[in-house]
Amino acid sequence: MIKGLLRFIIAVIFILSGFVKAVDLVGFSFKMEEYFAPPVFNMPFLEKFALLFSIIVVVLELFLGFMLLLKLKLKFTLSALIALCIFFGFLTFYSAYFNVVTDCGCFGDAVKFTPWQSFIKDIVLLIGLIILFILYRKEFRKKDDYGFDVKKSSGKLRYAVLGLFSVIMIYIMAQGIMHEPLIDFRDYKIGTNIKAEKEKINKNPSEYKTFYSLKNQKTGEALKINQDDYIKETKYWAEGSPWKIEEGKNESVLTKEGYKSEIVKFKIEDPTGMDLTDKIINAPKAVLIFSYHPKEVPADLFQKVEAKVNAQKGALIYGISTDQNTFKTIKNAMMDGTAIKTIARSNPFILVLEKGKIVDKQPAKDYVK
Repeated sequence: MIKGLLRFIIAVIFILSGFVKAVDLVGFSFKMEEYFAPPVFNMPFLEKFALLFSIIVVVLELFLGFMLLLKLKLKFTLSALIALCIFFGFLTFYSAYFNVVTDCGCFGDAVKFTPWQSFIKDIVLLIGLIILFILYRKEFRKKDDYGFDVKKSSGKLRYAVLGLFSVIMIYIMAQGIMHEPLIDFRDYKIGTNIKAEKEKINKNPSEYKTFYSLKNQKTGEALKINQDDYIKETKYWAEGSPWKIEEGKNESVLTKEGYKSEIVKFKIEDPTGMDLTDKIINAPKAVLIFSYHPKEVPADLFQKVEAKVNAQKGALIYGISTDQNTFKTIKNAMMDGTAIKTIARSNPFILVLEKGKIVDKQPAKDYVK
């Protein structure tokens, strides 16, 4: 009873974790790119394989989780899940200890975990899997160490269920890669009012304090002190003080959690640096083309998109990318590439707003069909 319940809980956790990433594989690949980037593992040559690695990880989570649920090839399944947990545990510990990836993306955009929370989750799962391995070890068949002790008819039925599950998940993953996620867990889902979200953020902002790393030039003593205490204590900054701020070691620490939304990063500027955000979210209708890697987009696709967008009568139109010379027949605007990826999973991508409310969003290749 206990081992069956434990097996069910762990299996469901892996299935849910894999599912929320499966519906948005492109989004998960962006997270993988963060791990490969220079500040983390410094393997930028692997960034172009981020989507492939994402697919492999999600497939392992989904199918191993479902095999555990169905009690299929139990020894192999438990062994593989233990190995997967050790791998995830290493990644989350590294992220937490060195504070390099603030959200591992374990449950996609559906549930946010801090790096330490993710690490604790992986350790708990690892312990649970080891307990299951011990509890089920007597059920591993001697003739087939990687099998299960059930009747053949029951085994065929379970494999048929696994096959059906596989087909459904492959369809969901393919839709997310080629078009848009079938289920949108992001803050930029259709129906979201960006203007209203901005107002909530402004009314309840997060608050941060800067902590300075100081070093005494005479004694070599080092300490961290927050900005308020630094200002109050003249001994740290008065003329002739032996205390000096160590450049590059200061930290910004969250002191009050405000209203959380990715829309805090929604800031659009023209090439001169003028803020266009309010103009766009207050417009009766705004049609925006986003591109986070404009140099990777075929010129003819940009031409088709711009031609169709220009046919929109009475709409405020902007092309938004990381390059101020991306668009030829519409006004160019700028936005941080990471922020664009939060909004758009395709490159390029169309977002339509009506008085700040998202009424349509789709990949450019679908928009021009």
